[in-house]
Amino acid sequence: MNITLRIHIFQHVPFEGPAAIKVWAEKNGHMLSYTRFFNNDKLPEPDEIDWLVIMGGPMGVYDQEQYPWLKTEIDFIRKAMEQSKVVIGICLGAQLIAAALGAKVHRGSLPEIGWFPIRINPKAANQNGLGFLPPEAVVFHWHQDTFEIPEGATLLASSEAFPNQAFVYGNRVLALQFHFEMDETALKSIISNGHDELVSGTWVQTAPEILNRLPLIKENNSFLFHLLDGMANKT
Repeated sequence: MNITLRIHIFQHVPFEGPAAIKVWAEKNGHMLSYTRFFNNDKLPEPDEIDWLVIMGGPMGVYDQEQYPWLKTEIDFIRKAMEQSKVVIGICLGAQLIAAALGAKVHRGSLPEIGWFPIRINPKAANQNGLGFLPPEAVVFHWHQDTFEIPEGATLLASSEAFPNQAFVYGNRVLALQFHFEMDETALKSIISNGHDELVSGTWVQTAPEILNRLPLIKENNSFLFHLLDGMANKT
């Protein structure tokens, strides 16, 4: 039996929306709602949602003085996990989940921006219904912050630049530092809005280098759709 899920999106900036997550939700007949913090939108009541999906953004978990809603957001994420909601965080969203679970979030030594490989922890993948992920995959990154793996969570993925790229917590919480959800429009939007960050560096690609790898979007979105299908089966 197909169940219509009420999926709520936490969006921090206009140029980092759900992208391919929205495609999957609409294809499967699920309902999407939003809290757009840049518009001062209100939070939902916890019983109004089934899933919470937390998007990325240029701010950091530690920027709570500049963005006071971050503390409110972390508190909501914690409550959603306590109520056994499916919670998925991407980039900043992953860092916010880590913070909600009491783990340290901090700046890494170098930014990681562009298409770079991650290595999958096969034991963690197989135990959490993510066995479709290959041992290594080239995925899209745009971050410098990172997180420690929270107590009780399991490391899912690593990269050469950042050992902690993803973790699972329980069977309904997933934190991804990278961006499976990017489509071509979203990719061009983040490049346009973040072009000042594309400075020469060990783990920073130029805009043309990023755009030359657009064919990787199809595989990344396929990983995303498999992942979301699996999470839906747990709901």
